[in-house]
Amino acid sequence: MTFGRTLLVALAAGTLLVGCSSNDAPTPEADSVTVREAWVKAADDGMTSAFAEIQNTGEGQVRVVSAQSPSSPMVELHEIVSSADGSMVMKPKDGGFTVAGGETKVLQAGDDHIMLMGVSAPLDPGSDTEFTLTFEDGSTSTFTAQVREFAGAQENYGG
Repeated sequence: MTFGRTLLVALAAGTLLVGCSSNDAPTPEADSVTVREAWVKAADDGMTSAFAEIQNTGEGQVRVVSAQSPSSPMVELHEIVSSADGSMVMKPKDGGFTVAGGETKVLQAGDDHIMLMGVSAPLDPGSDTEFTLTFEDGSTSTFTAQVREFAGAQENYGG
């Protein structure tokens, strides 16, 4: 094989490798998510809840597996379920929140929500607090939630 022909084969192989690898990496789940209408129930201390709409603009499913906030040392993803006696109780949501492609997951009082426990400083109406969602693939998305007065969301804890 001549030098010119060897060079041509090497260049062609390199072009094929570059072409194959440039789009093979999956899109991080967080890149497909927009958080809207985020708010958190005002609290001086103790526990409170955050609510929002998590919109998945992508085609594939995404899964939120955890949340964090500087307002609380312990943040969990929660759901409301019926207990053995028929009362509604809240508990950690096994597996987190799943949002199908093109769908919106609504976190609301009396349903799935983000729970803050051991609130570290008063969350006063009109102020804002930050949240970071972590997805199943390890990617993250940060959003700001407005603190609001809210008389509802007085659910009980499950065992």
